[in-house]
Amino acid sequence: MNKNTKIWLNYLAGGAFSIFLLWSIYGQVMKQANSINSDAWQHPGPYWLLWACIALMFVNTSLEGLKWYMLTRSVAPISYKRAFSSYLAGVAFAIITPNRIGEYPGRILYLGKGNTSRYINVSILGITAQLWSVYFFGLLGLIYYNIAFPALIARVALGLCILVNILAAVLYRKFDYWLPWLEKFRWLQKFTLYGRLLTRITTKRQISVLGISILRFAIFTAQYLFLLKWMNVDVPFAEGFCMAALFFWIMAIIPSIALTELGIRGNVCIFLFRHFTTNTIGIITATTGIWLLNLIIPAIIGSVLIIRMRLIS
Repeated sequence: MNKNTKIWLNYLAGGAFSIFLLWSIYGQVMKQANSINSDAWQHPGPYWLLWACIALMFVNTSLEGLKWYMLTRSVAPISYKRAFSSYLAGVAFAIITPNRIGEYPGRILYLGKGNTSRYINVSILGITAQLWSVYFFGLLGLIYYNIAFPALIARVALGLCILVNILAAVLYRKFDYWLPWLEKFRWLQKFTLYGRLLTRITTKRQISVLGISILRFAIFTAQYLFLLKWMNVDVPFAEGFCMAALFFWIMAIIPSIALTELGIRGNVCIFLFRHFTTNTIGIITATTGIWLLNLIIPAIIGSVLIIRMRLIS
């Protein structure tokens, strides 16, 4: 197969996949738009809350691009623009995979086949940092929920969340301590390569990656509270922040596909925020808004960028 043929096949494959993703997104957005009661838009709150959420969307995506840039730069020289583009392409892949597991493979695929194994290695650090931030804030939410609304299942969830936080901390900072043990098992030896590469990433960079992950979580939690306020859902800020953090933690552990998870999101939010308000229309609308801002809009851009990917080598 000559070079020109490969180029055309890549454009055709990328274009077809891009169209598939865009059509899937369009169908889900229309479905959700039709399911929202039109009364929700008649009396919204101050529009500065909406504009603040939109501004935070750009901050949120830029920070994730920066985090991915920091990780990929430890593998090979790369520009921020290319790292950011690969992040958006990863979001496009994420929306059609369970629990968005396709995001990092999508990022790596966009970058090409060179250094693939090393990109996989540093991806582990990024994934662990993001999950740790979700579980950290989820722990805060569970502590609040157990105090305010004690129940057996809430206590069990709190215990499991504490355990996962401890394991994530060990995995993130002390992975090299596990290497001698892993090397004793042949089927685990491939993970020692991950550990050795992670030890080459400086403590400063590890802290920066984790700090960005925590900041991003705080940002989209604040976004959700702004959207709730804009839709006249009266929730106290501190309690609302804990409930929103708990909501995002629950969504992280429930198996789902991003394109079809909005119904689950709405039900979870109604269950959590029913303690403060009966404005279910406002809750559903705010949930749809955060879904559109932080997932669908980046996925649309990423779907367009996929046209430039080299799917055929």
